[in-house]
Amino acid sequence: MPDFNSRQSLLAVGPLMGLVFAAAAPGLTAEQGRATPDFSSGNTAWVLTNAEFIAVPGDPSPTRNDPAHPAIGNNAFRSSGAQPSFRVADLANPNIKPWAKEIMKRENDKVLSGGMPFVARSACMPAGVPAFMGFALVEPIYFLQTPKQVTMIFEGDAQVRRVYLDVPHSANPKPTWYGESVGLYEGDTLVVDTIGQNDKTFVDNYRTPHTEKLHVTERYKLIDDGKTLEVAIRVEDPDTFNAPWSAINRFRRIQRPMIEEACAENNTHLFDYHMPVANRPDF
Repeated sequence: MPDFNSRQSLLAVGPLMGLVFAAAAPGLTAEQGRATPDFSSGNTAWVLTNAEFIAVPGDPSPTRNDPAHPAIGNNAFRSSGAQPSFRVADLANPNIKPWAKEIMKRENDKVLSGGMPFVARSACMPAGVPAFMGFALVEPIYFLQTPKQVTMIFEGDAQVRRVYLDVPHSANPKPTWYGESVGLYEGDTLVVDTIGQNDKTFVDNYRTPHTEKLHVTERYKLIDDGKTLEVAIRVEDPDTFNAPWSAINRFRRIQRPMIEEACAENNTHLFDYHMPVANRPDF
């Protein structure tokens, strides 16, 4: 199960995407005969409304910002003029094992010394799960729903996640950037179970690492009369976290056709994001 289409395929599919969305999504039904939620028709796209995971009361907290070093985002800069800053993880979080804290401290020290931390989006690299959904703070995510597969496409550089419906996990999936995601519809909710990720990604924008034992469950549900997509997330990794934790992402619906964007063009002129560079053309 490859995680990415070739660039040639994406370019070929682009002009047809609106037609596919319109044809595939409305009226889809699960095998049980119940209507499925429609995340995709009518040029629907989804933009994240929360800059970091929303904690779930009663569960261990996702990684948070160190209160001694407040994070200043671009919106705060625009409204107050305060200097934007990178995130610094609060390493007092008792749910993270010592080896992971050491990696996060190294990244914190880089930021505090004036360096630039790794951010998957800036480096045009795959984010993994659940961080993929965090890409959508500016460019949206689109869904393509068919009876056997749900495809999630991030507009920023056309990164793709595939969810295979009503099938079991492979016995021993080979670790990949986005792992193996299988799902099913439970009434008005799409439930996605992901295993088999490699350990080259971070869980969040605080650079929280993980191992290949990472197991993520997501529950996608429309709320607020379909204006909002809520994703409840459950994260387990016994080699990284002392206990499983939960969080929520919420997205607002916008209506617009997908726009093609190349992530890496000219990025190295101002900053060194350590983006991979091909030695020869792909085509």
